[in-house]
Parts: sequence; structure tokens; C-alpha cells
Amino acid sequence: MGSPIDHSAHYTATPAEVHAAFVDPAYWRMRLAEVGGPGAEIEDASAGDGTIDLTLRQAIAEEHLPSVVTSIRPGDLIIHRTEKWERIDGDRARGRFSAGVEGMPGKVEGTLSLTSDETGSTVVTEGSVEVKIPFLGSKIEAMIVDELVGLFDAEQRFTADWLDGSYPG
Repeated sequence: MGSPIDHSAHYTATPAEVHAAFVDPAYWRMRLAEVGGPGAEIEDASAGDGTIDLTLRQAIAEEHLPSVVTSIRPGDLIIHRTEKWERIDGDRARGRFSAGVEGMPGKVEGTLSLTSDETGSTVVTEGSVEVKIPFLGSKIEAMIVDELVGLFDAEQRFTADWLDGSYPG
């Protein structure tokens, strides 16, 4: 069944402005450089007509991992992540994401929704983390959810700076 992921990010920008960033390859290159971790890169990208389909490579350095993870799989965690955004429809857009870690039996997957709110827009991330390791799976799932929420928060800060023009890069 896995552990749930539930995260909301608010932006003062309109849904159209947020969506325009999310389907811009330049935004993704800068976002990965800023918050993607060691060796982060875009492995594949297809963008156009208001959509984007990405495959990303990200990593969590071994020194930032708990011993329960490094005892099973030493070294940096290499994460292959996909994110796909559909065209915006009025003030709404939908997306999907997934991720897997090299050498670990598990998956992360879910949905993204961008909608308007009273002061701008909100992106809601919902999904689950499932790690199939007897006795340790739920502990590792909880660690992954915590890491993902931290990453989503960093991505939110980057995106807010990108949208208001204050990103220094």
C-alpha cells in the first residue's frame, strides 16, 4: 500500500504564469541546478504546445542518508524521476510524477494539480511511496516522504523566486 505523500504549494502568481514556468525547459535546468542535488540533470525532455514530459536524474548524497538506508544500499541514492504536465485548461492543469531509486525495490508515484485560489494559485502533490523491503520498508518510506517534502519545499521557494523575478541565477 505504501506511505502517502500530500503537499501543497501556494504561489501569488496566476495558474497560467505558474504553468508557463512548469512547461519551460529553461526553468527546469535552473531548478535542477539550484535544488536538484549532486549531479542533477535532465535525461530527457519533450516540451511543446503547453505540455512537458521530463525524465530527471537527481541524487541524495550518502552523508545525508540515515544508516538504515546506507546499510542496505551504500553510496549516494541515484533517483530517476519523471514529471509530466498537460496543457492548462482555463485556470487548471494536471500532471503526474514518478520516481525510483537505483538498487532499491520501490517506487514513488502520484498526481499534480494546479488550480487558482483567492490570492494566486496552488499546486497540490498527492501520491505514495512504496518500498518492498521486509521489516524496514515502512521506515524507509517515512524517510523518503520526509526527504520529498523537504525537496518540494525547496522547489516551491525556487519557483516563487523564479515567478517574481528574484531568482539570482
